[in-house]
Amino acid sequence: MALPTQVKLIDVGPRDGLQNEKQPVPASAKIELVHRLQDAGLREIEVTSFVSPKWVPQMADNAEVMAGLRRRPGVRYSVLVPNMKGFEAALASKPDEIVVFGAASEAFSQKNINCSIAESIERFAPVVQAARAAGIAVRGAMSCTVGCPYEGDIPPSRVEYLAGLMKGIGVERVDVADTIGVGTPRKVQAAFEATLRHFGIDQVSGHFHDTYGQAVANTLAALEMGVWHHQSSVAGLGGCPYAKGATGNVATEDVVFMLQGMGIDTGIDLDKLIDAGKFISDHLGRKPNSRAATALLNKRAG
Repeated sequence: MALPTQVKLIDVGPRDGLQNEKQPVPASAKIELVHRLQDAGLREIEVTSFVSPKWVPQMADNAEVMAGLRRRPGVRYSVLVPNMKGFEAALASKPDEIVVFGAASEAFSQKNINCSIAESIERFAPVVQAARAAGIAVRGAMSCTVGCPYEGDIPPSRVEYLAGLMKGIGVERVDVADTIGVGTPRKVQAAFEATLRHFGIDQVSGHFHDTYGQAVANTLAALEMGVWHHQSSVAGLGGCPYAKGATGNVATEDVVFMLQGMGIDTGIDLDKLIDAGKFISDHLGRKPNSRAATALLNKRAG
């Protein structure tokens, strides 16, 4: 068991967490959230996505949000792009990294974007090439790496196939994502083993949804393999559109609480992080979806 001594968290709350909110969240609130996250010590933040506002209306203010950021040296600001048009729109905002995506499930790929896994990655090849030529880093989000809403269990061989395709078009690092939150520790480790045939330990990150309450356990399972990049969402923001009423991403506060308890350095101030989560939760009119935040806020109030 080679536990890392430090972990770098990528907070995806401003993008992945807010994109499915039904009520519009003003750009000012999104900008404030990013500022609070960087003040808490986050060094990687997924800010927005440059997708068609017809498909994701919540992200229509992408350029405004990026323009409003007080950028801090040493912080990486990433954006998701679906195609070349999205990349060209994102370019003016000067992101440090773009995120492209693909699924380890053929059924998921066909239902979502009407093409095979191989075709979906091939479409991203010119985007990756253009980004790297412009000096912008490229991350690949690999969805459905352990389970799919249409196919059920996903064998590790499909994950290895997807990772190989991403490596082939020049993606520099990848997220191993349990999109619907059905993963359990051994399955998650198998997905990482498959990915590590194409990418080094420094080029992989975990992205776990908490639909069945397994996300913290799955984070620990990845840590035991030495995985030290992890994605999470402040206040547990985000739902899972494929599992009714399910929670979304693992809460950053819960991951930080666990890591601090294990003596693993994150560089994050938990109190400031909880304040950031409370800020956006108050704005959305609900309580933070984080057990650690709930417990520590109750303690403060007491």
